[in-house]
Amino acid sequence: MVSVTDNLTPVLLLRGLTREQRHWGRFSPLLAEKLTNPVLGFDFAGSGELYQQRSPSTVNALRQSVRSQLLSHPAFNGKVHLVALSLGGMMAGDWALAFPEEVASVTLINSSARPLAPFYQRLRWRIYPALARLLWLSASAREQCILQLTTAQAHQDPQLVCQWQRWQQQRPVSAANALRQLLAASRFRLSAKPDCRILIISSQGDKLVNPQCSVALANYLQAAHQRHSWAGHDIALDDPLWLAGQISQFIQQL
Repeated sequence: MVSVTDNLTPVLLLRGLTREQRHWGRFSPLLAEKLTNPVLGFDFAGSGELYQQRSPSTVNALRQSVRSQLLSHPAFNGKVHLVALSLGGMMAGDWALAFPEEVASVTLINSSARPLAPFYQRLRWRIYPALARLLWLSASAREQCILQLTTAQAHQDPQLVCQWQRWQQQRPVSAANALRQLLAASRFRLSAKPDCRILIISSQGDKLVNPQCSVALANYLQAAHQRHSWAGHDIALDDPLWLAGQISQFIQQL
C-alpha cells in the first residue's frame, strides 16, 4: 500500500473550461521546484492536445478522459494528488468519490458545486453577456476577452495574449466543445464528502465565480481554506508563486 506521504506520488494539474495545460504558465515549474513529487498535466477531451475529440457533457466523462491518461503514465504509483482549478475542481471531486483509493489529496481552486451554491454564484450573472459574446468573437478577440475576465490585474507582458492566441490557433477549442464543457460544469453535483485531505483556495478578485462558493465548499467538506486577497479567477496566472507555496506546503504536511 502506498503512503500518502510518499514523495513519489505524482501531483496532477487539472485545468478549467476551454483551457489546456499550457495555460498554467509559470505555476507548473514553480510547483515542481518546491516538491520532489512528479508534477503532471493532462488535457481533457476537447481541449489542448485532445482538441479534436468531442468534449463530453458530463464531469464524470471529462474526468475519465484524464484518468485514463494517468493510469498508463509511468509515474503513477497507485495514488495521486489532484490540484484543480474551476471545472478541473469538479473533475477532482468526482474522481475522489468514484475512486477514493487513488486520491491522496485534493486542492480545489476557485471551484464550485451544486447544491452548495446557487447558479448565479457559480457563474456570476454579470458576466453572462460577455460569455455569450465569446462564441461570436474572433480567436484573437476571444483570448483577449478571456484574459480580462480571468485576471485581476492589467498584465504588462504584451506577449501573453499573443501566446494565448497562438495556442488557440494550434489547438482550437470549438464553440460546440466549449458549450458542452459549460453544460458539464452547470450539471455537476457534489453528492458526498470525499475521504481524503482537502485544501480549498479562493480569490477575492474572482470575476467569474463568487468566492462564497469556496466558503460553501470548505464548510461542507470541513477543509482548510486559504484566501488570496486580490487575485482573479486564474490565480495561477495572477500570483503563481503564492499558489505554489500554498499547495506545496499542504502536500508536504500530509
